[in-house]
Order: sequence, then structure tokens, then C-alpha cells
Amino acid sequence: MNWFNYYGLIAVVILLIPNIIAAICDKSAFSNKYNNKAMLMIEQIGRYGCMAFMVFNIPYTYFNFWFNHALTVYLIINGLLLILYVFGWIVFRKKKNTIKALWLSIIPTTLFVFSGIMLLSVPLMSFAVIFGIGHITISYRNVML
Repeated sequence: MNWFNYYGLIAVVILLIPNIIAAICDKSAFSNKYNNKAMLMIEQIGRYGCMAFMVFNIPYTYFNFWFNHALTVYLIINGLLLILYVFGWIVFRKKKNTIKALWLSIIPTTLFVFSGIMLLSVPLMSFAVIFGIGHITISYRNVML
């Protein structure tokens, strides 16, 4: 894989589509009740870092797929995670509960961590952990408040 990851771009776009639709259909879909500025900043740094490093492979910071047929595994697992994510948006579209919050925050985190491991991308793995901490915490706290 070169410096540009087309598969990562497709994954990011698929992750964004349900979010954009939800934002258009329900203006309050992404309102934050949990206003911890540090956690919000951590989440945003992680989010944009993950999206950037899913698409762009910076030389000497990633080591590409590290076993035979790794691309196939990468595509299958990421495809399944994306299907689960979209399925979650469909099933939980009218609900505001803990299961929805965790489903829609753990799956993208898992996708980013898995992609980082498969590509041996140090920045993607790092930002995925940062994103996971922020996103899962904020999603869970928003439901609990």
C-alpha cells in the first residue's frame, strides 16, 4: 500500500454517512450534555487523527501489512465492522440509550485500532486509543446525564 489508502478513505466515508444523515434529520442528535472540555478535546484530536491516518500513510510511521493475505483479513474485518456500525444506526435510530451509545462508539474505535494493527501504523494506533478513550467516555456520559 502506498501513501494513500483508498480502502481507509472508503471506510471513513462509510462511517461519516450515517452521522451526516443523523445530523440533518435530528438537529439535537449530537448535543453534548457532558461538557468536559479536556475530554471533548481528546475525542476531537483522536477523531481527526484517526481519519487522517486511515487515509494517509506517512512513510516511516507505518510498516504495511505484516503477513500473507493480510489485505484480505483487513478488508473482511473492516467490512464487517462497517456493516455492524450501519446496522446499529438503523436499529437504534430512534433510541437514546446506553447500548446505542456504546455500540456507536466502540465499533469505530475497534475499526481504527484494528486498522492500525493490521497496517502497523504507529500514528493510527496512537490516535485510535486517544479517540476511543474520549469517544466512548463522552458517548456513555451523555446517556447517563
